[in-house]
Amino acid sequence: MSLGPLNKCLLLMVLILPLSHPGLAQSVKYTITDNPTEQLIVDLMKQGFANSALKNQIQFNAKRESVNEARKVQMLTDKQLDIIWTGTTARYEQQLYPIRIPILKGMLGHRIFIIRAGDQVRFNKITQLSQLKNVPLGQGKFWGDTQVLKNADMTVVDPVKYESLFHMLEGGRFDFFPRALHEPWSEVASRPELQLQVETKHLLIYPFALYFFVHKDNQRLGEQLHTGLMRSVADGSYDELFYNHPVIAETLSRSALGARTVHRLNNPNMTPETPTQDKRLWLNVMTSE
Repeated sequence: MSLGPLNKCLLLMVLILPLSHPGLAQSVKYTITDNPTEQLIVDLMKQGFANSALKNQIQFNAKRESVNEARKVQMLTDKQLDIIWTGTTARYEQQLYPIRIPILKGMLGHRIFIIRAGDQVRFNKITQLSQLKNVPLGQGKFWGDTQVLKNADMTVVDPVKYESLFHMLEGGRFDFFPRALHEPWSEVASRPELQLQVETKHLLIYPFALYFFVHKDNQRLGEQLHTGLMRSVADGSYDELFYNHPVIAETLSRSALGARTVHRLNNPNMTPETPTQDKRLWLNVMTSE
């Protein structure tokens, strides 16, 4: 059967359209909450895609929902989501496709302490990690950080419930509660009935990479995001967005990192592929203020 000129033209358009728009309307489904740090993560993701070959082909589809880590990983595995962000582990890097750029510059591995009000004098006398290891600390039983601290021979008390930690600290069950840089002030302020304060002298650091992950079948999406993020790092736009974000700017100002005694730990959850040698990707406590 021969085709008329009009039908031939229509057929040709149908055949070449996918070639001229190879990634048209690539969906990127993800979950997000109202947490301002998560909004920064999304902004960094969008900046990365804007610097990639997919810049005109991404259709972002945000679902406002609080989902725990295990559930997010399962939803990505089941292809209910296209991208997630979470602290990396060797298992996640095998199961999923990791974009090995630490989204928050490893900031979640920089820990300052909540202590009992009036205990600062005691912590001022501590100068070595070996001394700090003898002081009981509190962490959640199932948190990834807990194993890092136990492997470093810290003295760890690990209840199951998050809220219990504040009451146990005040009650003397342990003596300090390491928190990520952006966490302790709001946590203390929201519990005025407890006699707690933010410790001012010490900083605990261990490598901690929060990565974007995509499904292994979606490798092109992951590769393009990696390319775009590295371009953002190279041209300085990544640092500009990161350091000027209100949460980061306020956190670094209040933390006074350069004035603290730094204690470094290893993190066995980091794989050999972690880009620890690229200093552009990590927070520098001496230059971050």
